[in-house]
Amino acid sequence: MRGVVESESEEGAKELLLEREFSVLSLKERVRQSFWQESIDLFSRVPSKDLVIFARQFSVMIDSGVREVQALRILLDQTEHEKLKSIISDMADEVEGGAKISEAMGKYPGVFSDFFIGIIRSGETTGRLAEVVSYLADQEEKDYDLRQRIRGALIYPAFIVGGLIVVSFIMMIYVVPNLTDVLKETGAVLPWSTRALIAVSDFIVNFWWVMLIVAIAAFIAFRFYKRTEDGEQNWDRFKLHVPILGSVLQKLYLVRFTRSLHTLFKGDVDIVDSLKIASTVVGNIVYKDLILKTAKQVEDGESISKEFSKSEIMPPMLGQMLAVGEQSGKLEEVLDKLTGFYAREVDNSVQSLVTLIEPIVMILIGVAVGVMVAAVIMPMYNLAGQL
Repeated sequence: MRGVVESESEEGAKELLLEREFSVLSLKERVRQSFWQESIDLFSRVPSKDLVIFARQFSVMIDSGVREVQALRILLDQTEHEKLKSIISDMADEVEGGAKISEAMGKYPGVFSDFFIGIIRSGETTGRLAEVVSYLADQEEKDYDLRQRIRGALIYPAFIVGGLIVVSFIMMIYVVPNLTDVLKETGAVLPWSTRALIAVSDFIVNFWWVMLIVAIAAFIAFRFYKRTEDGEQNWDRFKLHVPILGSVLQKLYLVRFTRSLHTLFKGDVDIVDSLKIASTVVGNIVYKDLILKTAKQVEDGESISKEFSKSEIMPPMLGQMLAVGEQSGKLEEVLDKLTGFYAREVDNSVQSLVTLIEPIVMILIGVAVGVMVAAVIMPMYNLAGQL
């Protein structure tokens, strides 16, 4: 048999396999996907809708008492997407051979997110797989609905912006050069906006290939940088400080953290192990590092709220509520209330974001069109006034 086992070290992986009564013939560290393989996978990803359907169907069967392997075999016949079908088949073989579902999913990081795998792992750890899979299905549906709402709100602005870009390029390549020839023949003094427009037009006409190369190189460089430890850290930190959207993401990460920690506590999982598992659920390396640092301090005898209260990325209320929960012995209840609060905050923030998107885009388009029209029409009026 061939498979993947998750462990912090080679010795730990070997012990896990021996515990499952396997004889280890060969063991090697899995090599991370290359940039080119990731780029290929980018164009062959499993659609979000298919993953949502998979999560819901899997949840219903597990909740009904169907064994994991049998549930995967049934889903294999019901899945239409060929790539997902192949993945489910491989997962069924892995689980049938003794692997955990989270380990089988871990072989496909491009399909199943850290959040997806982390929640499944927390269910396996607590023995509440049916409960957490049901939550996972609900969460995936909420995430999908959120993406669809945002996408729906962006369709009209995106169509307008796309049309504006196409028209702008046509003007820069065909209209502005002809206008330049006419204006040069008159010897008229051109306003700065028109001179800038002519300069941009000349650059696009003569050096469009440079722009294309720079764009491709910038994209590749960004992908490579994001794969590095510093790049991943800086990118995740940047996302937290994006205006409006950053606030929504922070609340979303907090919901994932508090909900998963609450589920783990209900399953009587040790607090240190709970924090380590929850760190993989959040989906942001900045929060992950903070949670792991907290786990280390808790291991040394500190309270869970101490590090959170000092952190800038954690709201003061979270640290204060956790401190109250620790002192009163009702940490589980506090986490449940925090999850409900931040879940409502995410819904409200998303609604505000969707409402703001369209007018902001339309204002930007209006400014861009106004500048371009002024740059083209002003010299025409000046020329007409001189005749």
